[in-house]
Amino acid sequence: MNDVTLKLKPARRERLADVLYGQILEQITSGELVEGAKLPSEARICRDFQVSRPVVREALMRLQADGLVVSRQGIGTFVKSRPSSKLTDFAASADIASYLRAFEPRLALEAESAALAAMRRTKAQLIQIGEALAALETAFSRGESGWEEDFAFHLAVARAAGNELFPRLLEELRDILSGSMRMALGLTRHGSDDRRRRVLEEHRKIFAAISSQNADLARLYMRHHLTESRARITGSYGDL
Repeated sequence: MNDVTLKLKPARRERLADVLYGQILEQITSGELVEGAKLPSEARICRDFQVSRPVVREALMRLQADGLVVSRQGIGTFVKSRPSSKLTDFAASADIASYLRAFEPRLALEAESAALAAMRRTKAQLIQIGEALAALETAFSRGESGWEEDFAFHLAVARAAGNELFPRLLEELRDILSGSMRMALGLTRHGSDDRRRRVLEEHRKIFAAISSQNADLARLYMRHHLTESRARITGSYGDL
């Protein structure tokens, strides 16, 4: 097999691993690096990208954690999955790694806030969550991405948890979450009707669990929704 040459550009000093991640991702989504292709060695990437080995290892580790590459001991690193070719239309390649990392704290924060919301929500708060869900459905029906409506839904759930720190933490993460939601929902807007239906159904299940005051189901459905949202970004079915 012929060696693959990565077309890398020297990066700024900040977030070097994210920039490297993004440049490799761009070549995967564009098809320059096809599924099964072997990446150059760490030493080669260090030389071409002009960064240290820890930076390269961090970028490759994140790519592997996101299911985009796989490392085979003693052989090398290979492309495992190709996300949607439209992915970099909705986010700068250097920002995608940080947007995907945002799902990790969201899983811990929002799954628990959904469970608490199911136990503590008031009738007024349930109405607010329902209104946010209806707004998201309307945005989808208009062909909009609906990221602001999506954020409003998740914020309404956090407010219903009965602890002011949950919505405060979401607000603190608003910038990175808005980028993440724009990216995920931008792909959904350009995807299939079935993809949009699944996204709405995930939100409806969260609302139904909170409405019925089933904390375990609310936690489970929120975890499922966030896990699926992340998978829709990095999965090989990203164009669907």
